[in-house]
Order: sequence, then C-alpha cells, then structure tokens
Amino acid sequence: MRYFARAFVAVALTFGSAPAVLAAGDSEAGAELASKSCSSCHALPAASAGADIAPPFANIARDRKGDRAWVRTWLMNPHPPMKGLNLTRSQIDDIIAYLESLSADEPH
Repeated sequence: MRYFARAFVAVALTFGSAPAVLAAGDSEAGAELASKSCSSCHALPAASAGADIAPPFANIARDRKGDRAWVRTWLMNPHPPMKGLNLTRSQIDDIIAYLESLSADEPH
C-alpha cells in the first residue's frame, strides 16, 4: 500500500509542476515575434489599427485572460488566414507570455 502512495505522490509532483515549467515564456520575445509575424493582421497595443479581419492583441489578451490552453490550441492549429504559421512550442509560450503581459496591464 505504501508503494502505491509513494508512486501517486511522485506522479502528482511530476505532472503537477510540469504545466508551470512548460508555460514559462519570454514576453519580450513574444512581443518581437508578434511584431514581425502577426502585426500585418493583428494590431499591436502601440499601433492604431491592424487588418479588419483579425482582433487586436489587446482584445485577445482581455478576452482570453488566463486561458492558456485555448491560446496554445489556437496557435498549434492555426485557422485559415494563419495556415502557413508554424510556431515552435517555445514561440507559443513566448506569445502566451506576451498576451499575459498585456492583460496584466489592464485593471481588474
């Protein structure tokens, strides 16, 4: 019985801490990537406008605040206008960190 308890604790510790490690990203790298790769359609916070078909990054950050899984899934399976976009997991983490930095600037 002790074996199962120890095994359960080991599994819980391993998987319980994994999302935090995997979700760590660099918001500055995410901002740079967004500026280079996404700003032709998505308006950056400092920009006055983007394409009419894509929501501004500030809106995505506000609407998806705290919903990393949705953003990750969206970026891993891009919709038609973004079909050629192939981001690494690290780049996705950076974009998520960037969006979180934008939503952190908003009042709660």
